[in-house]
Amino acid sequence: MAPPRLASFSVNGSQKDGAVVEGGIGDLSAHFAKEYPTIREAIAAGALVKLAEDAARRSPDHALDAIIWQPPIPAPEKIICIGVNYPDRNAEYKDGQDAPTYPSMFMRTPRSFVGHLTPLVRPHASTQLDYEGELVLVIGKAGRHIPESAALDHIAAVTLCNEGTIRDWVRHAKFNVTQGKNFDSTGSLGPWLVPYTDEKQIADIRLTTRVNGETRQDDRTGRLIFGFRYLINYISTFTTLVPGDVIVTGTPTGAGARFDPPRYLKPGDVVEVEAENIGLLRNGVIDEAS
Repeated sequence: MAPPRLASFSVNGSQKDGAVVEGGIGDLSAHFAKEYPTIREAIAAGALVKLAEDAARRSPDHALDAIIWQPPIPAPEKIICIGVNYPDRNAEYKDGQDAPTYPSMFMRTPRSFVGHLTPLVRPHASTQLDYEGELVLVIGKAGRHIPESAALDHIAAVTLCNEGTIRDWVRHAKFNVTQGKNFDSTGSLGPWLVPYTDEKQIADIRLTTRVNGETRQDDRTGRLIFGFRYLINYISTFTTLVPGDVIVTGTPTGAGARFDPPRYLKPGDVVEVEAENIGLLRNGVIDEAS
């Protein structure tokens, strides 16, 4: 039996929240809009499972091929991305350094992401659009200075990310990667949220990325340099985490930039990020419109 799956989508130009059920998607907005105007309020209330169970008792409102998938968290306050968080990824840098003492991180804007099945956009400014498959934690309970012992209690759900990157633009400056990480529509989130249940659910997930059916990345979350408890503790030391915040936890080795020659994404390519018991996030690639 599939786990509960909550999604944001649009249909006929209207933004909706829903639950994926047998035969389609149930429109939660039609039944719970007053109580939970968006899925963020449902996350804050700890109501994701309740909403999914309610939808499962109803007939679907829309077929899946009739909707446009959106990133599952509407307008998150923070999208925090972790860099170099798998051992083999650290070794790719060939700088002779051991695993870092603290995690590398950067912020992304919501506009830099699209949803499931919406094409990633290779911008005019560069042909170096790269893929990075990642597991995502979604915060459900606010907190600051969260101890590691309580960190997982602050997770509401998990989802997937293709943390698309414009490689030459991450090297434009000496100390940051912000430019290359925030081009419009270069990454994706989704396809849906799977409510967090317990540590076993996320402790050792197999995470793979395929390009045109070829496996490029394949690793397990049990090998992370900085685990989920530590990340929540560390991040909450400098910022208050709030419901709906997104933590993108790092990508395995095998991104296109690390091949010789590099294998960047081009129009017509299809990228799939898949994780056990979570789902599959699929996006094509197009060039930016003139």
